[in-house]
Amino acid sequence: MSYPRLDINCTKIYLNTRTLINKLYKKGISIAPVTKVCLGNPIITNVLVHAGVNMIADSRIENMDRIQSSGIKIPTILIRSPMISQVKSVIKYCDISLNTEVSVIKKLSLEASKLNVNHGVIVMVELGDLREGVMPHQLFDFFYKIIKLPNILIKGIGMNLACRYGVIPNKLKISQLSNLADSLEKKFNIKLDIISGGNSASLYWALNNKNKTRINHLRLGESIFLGCDSLYQKPIKGLFTDAITLTAEVIESKIKPSLPWGDRGYNAFGEKDDIFDRGLVLQAIIALGRQDVIVTGIKAPEGINIMSSTSDHLVVETNKYPLFVGQKVKFELDYSGLLSSMSSSFVHKNFQNIKGFELPKNQ
Repeated sequence: MSYPRLDINCTKIYLNTRTLINKLYKKGISIAPVTKVCLGNPIITNVLVHAGVNMIADSRIENMDRIQSSGIKIPTILIRSPMISQVKSVIKYCDISLNTEVSVIKKLSLEASKLNVNHGVIVMVELGDLREGVMPHQLFDFFYKIIKLPNILIKGIGMNLACRYGVIPNKLKISQLSNLADSLEKKFNIKLDIISGGNSASLYWALNNKNKTRINHLRLGESIFLGCDSLYQKPIKGLFTDAITLTAEVIESKIKPSLPWGDRGYNAFGEKDDIFDRGLVLQAIIALGRQDVIVTGIKAPEGINIMSSTSDHLVVETNKYPLFVGQKVKFELDYSGLLSSMSSSFVHKNFQNIKGFELPKNQ
């Protein structure tokens, strides 16, 4: 077995997906799993499809291509605003895209017309987190400019909160989006099929809401793969939080001073931390570094403290007992840790099979 290694438990991903589908179905909400964290991996995507999802979301055309090329047939939604330079690929690989610019939608219309196909558009609304979105007071004018574009189907509107500034998708934000949907339908005499209420940060509201709203769609990644509510970083009842874990190997274990000696400048990453003498310590080096994972996105087992990292080395200290060379250490991941380690070609991916159907062999 090669290390560092991500152990990907397909059964737990399947069960997390089924649980969320069932919980949100009772609320009148469907989900689009976001596969960007796993780079559109066909094995994982196939697990999601078997779990019962009817749409896959991703932010990268390359991932959409990977999914489609693997033979998986399911509607896809591009959740990052399309680049004009990728319009042809968007039409080719995506059924729906999230949009905020009239100029981009016009290009999508032109390309879709050339191919005699229709492309769905969800218009994103800015509700406070200051990432993507049309300002609410400009929404009517925006719709005037796109409503009659050929080969463009306006599927709905959506919002994205919590990603940049952590703005909470609460009852007020949900009401604002719902009211905008009602106003747009009345003004333009249209029916909006999708009112997309955000990402995993919206789950706390969705699972606890008892009032009727227009929200009928969520784009979920972190909650499926890590089993937690991204807004408060708390486990969601009924979900597995260890569907994916990271394991790495100890390559050195020694008793060393805690205080470096010699004149000091900046380290390889331009850092110069204050260091205090704590005497001799049980230090170990693990073959895992910043080229493999965002180190702040991993959590070591109890009794092991992460002290520092370089490109290829993770320096840890233990409280009572030394680690031994060759020992394997399993780390928990948050979203940044998962995203970075899944994206690293140096981190091996170990897929554990799921009982009940055969997973595709291509990865």
